[in-house]
Amino acid sequence: MATFGRIVLVEDDPHDVELTLTALDEYKLANEVVVLRDGEEALDYVYRRGTYATRDPGNPAVLLLDLKLPKVDGLEVLQDLKSHEEFRVIPIVVLTSSREERDKVASYQLGVNGYVVKPVDFHEFVNAIKELGIFWAIINEPPPGSVGLRKQ
Repeated sequence: MATFGRIVLVEDDPHDVELTLTALDEYKLANEVVVLRDGEEALDYVYRRGTYATRDPGNPAVLLLDLKLPKVDGLEVLQDLKSHEEFRVIPIVVLTSSREERDKVASYQLGVNGYVVKPVDFHEFVNAIKELGIFWAIINEPPPGSVGLRKQ
């Protein structure tokens, strides 16, 4: 049986967290989903500092990142991680409600791997998460050093 990589979800909206977790669980697309509520927590998690200093080593298979976050916004998280040699290989997908061109341009200039606008409709949202999960947890080959790499 295949083992799928850890998905890190950085999202401050409890409703979006619940929908995302439900969609991923419904389709059994990840062994583990780590939910982080703000950009500072996301950076602490990846850098293994503070509360996360003793977490298991390894990078996530994918990081789903909202842009509008408290403490440190998503673009700052993206810039920080993509400027660090050890973490720039982490696939980061922006999952946001922002359709603003400047957010898309900034995200891609900073090295984002994908930009997905959250659908408003419940079923469309679930389907979008399902498709993201299928690609990142099953189809995509995660970078070396990711936690929970697939086993043949």
